[in-house]
Parts: sequence; C-alpha cells; structure tokens
Amino acid sequence: MGEFSHFAADGASRMVDVGDKAVTRRMARAEGFVLMQSETMRSLQERKFSKGDVLEVARLAGIMATKRTSDLIPLCHVLPLEKVNIDFSFELSRVRVEVSVSTEAKTGVEMEALTAVAVACLTIYDMCKSVDREMEINTIRLLEKSGGRSGHFLRDPSSEVPY
Repeated sequence: MGEFSHFAADGASRMVDVGDKAVTRRMARAEGFVLMQSETMRSLQERKFSKGDVLEVARLAGIMATKRTSDLIPLCHVLPLEKVNIDFSFELSRVRVEVSVSTEAKTGVEMEALTAVAVACLTIYDMCKSVDREMEINTIRLLEKSGGRSGHFLRDPSSEVPY
C-alpha cells in the first residue's frame, strides 16, 4: 500500500502539490445504485412524478456536483472539466447511475465522478421519498480511471454488486 499523499511527514493536512506533474488526458467512470420498491421504479420509468422528470433533475444535479467537488471534498483541486456524462439504467429493483468525467489536467477526476454519482443518487432519493421511504443508496464505486502516473485502472467486471 502506498503513502497517504494528503498528509505531510508531521501529520499535517495538505493539498497535494501537482506543480511538477504533466498535463495529461484524465478520465474516470463511477457507478452507484438506488434500490427501491417496484411501484416506485415503475413511476420513475414512466416519468409519473408530480415533481417533474426525476432522472433529468438528478442528471443536472450530478453535473452541477462535478463542478463543485473542490468545494465539497477538502483538499481536492479545482479542475477545468471538459465532459461529464450521466446515464441511468434500470436493473431489477434498482436504478443504476453511471458517470464519466474527462479533462486534460495535472490530477485525476475520480472524485468528480464519485461526487456526481452520490449527488445524482441523493437527488433520486429526495424526489422519490414521498412515495418510498425504504429506498437505499449503495455501492458507490470507481469503475475506471485513466491518465496520470498511476496509469489505467479498470475494475474487474466480474466483481458482483450486492442487491
């Protein structure tokens, strides 16, 4: 296991110095799930919520969250994001949220992708809670990242997501 880069030798918190890093193409993909009752899922798929199109509001919230990641997560760098894509799919009794983020920068966009997933899932919960208080948000995780010194990471596709 490597060292924690956000701490100085004396234990003080610090923002990682990326000044000497090269600008490279950076990409990250993350996913998360919102488990819900079948009736809630049906209403979501048919876009029958009086509050509006839940998934489009969640998509917008996720995109906005990527832009505010450095305000939300201490020590994250402000990044000039070039592309954010948020997709939704329906799997049994859950909604899958997948986010991909890319840019050219000196540091990666993993936190932006993960933050977008979390906020999109929370938005779905918020907009659907009046009909389903038993929803669960789970398994928010990095799927892939590329660019930078650490190279390419791709989660083993056979790693199961628990229901």
